[in-house]
Amino acid sequence: MSATTSRRLRLLPPLLLVGLAIALHLSGATAWLDPAVLAAEQQRLKALVAAHPLLAPLVFVAVYALVVAASVPGATFLTLLGGFLFGIGWGLLWCTLGATLGAVAVFLTARSLFADTLRRRLEPRMAPLARAFRRDAVSWLLFLRLVPLFPFWLVNLVPALLGMRLLPYTLATLVGIMPAGLVYVALGAGLGELLARGEVPDARLILQPQLLLPLVGLGLLALLPVLVRRLRRLPELEEGSEEPAVRGR
Repeated sequence: MSATTSRRLRLLPPLLLVGLAIALHLSGATAWLDPAVLAAEQQRLKALVAAHPLLAPLVFVAVYALVVAASVPGATFLTLLGGFLFGIGWGLLWCTLGATLGAVAVFLTARSLFADTLRRRLEPRMAPLARAFRRDAVSWLLFLRLVPLFPFWLVNLVPALLGMRLLPYTLATLVGIMPAGLVYVALGAGLGELLARGEVPDARLILQPQLLLPLVGLGLLALLPVLVRRLRRLPELEEGSEEPAVRGR
């Protein structure tokens, strides 16, 4: 494969992503991310899902992936909508799949467009961080995914810039977004009752201590292998530091 062809192929993911983002905006689909629109159209949406049990999940996953890939605000609301339309089990599945596909699209775009350039410019300062991250990439990414305090778009970019491989990134994303996603999907399952009372669900619910602390605990648990490896290396480092003194006797 020639260098020109290779460069063109690397530009394909970002160009496709930009095109899809423009199409999403022009189609007016982002208007459905407004709770007021959902309140007025909830019965029609429910009827459409019931009438198209195979097509509805595909459309939902595609829209969710586009919203995440285009970094359009609204992924949290879509997770609520997934619980409302499909229930907790299926809603969690479709939301997780859509979010993962969108995150992978951002990852591939960042790796194609920015990773090499940034790595060359920041190599002296970035190399130690990149090595440390790659050594325990899955644990660190699980931590970043499980603790819902870090911007989702930023967590999509950083692993690509630090040289993480696609398969571990995808698997860690898939697993890491499920716990917080479950909270929102469960809330969305009762969305109809909230809308009937004229209320709007509070997306900051996840920041309440009784929900946030267990997620932080899961994130710290994901870092346990990192801590164990560091502790195992301490005796090796101490032995290595003592060797010159032994030779000097």
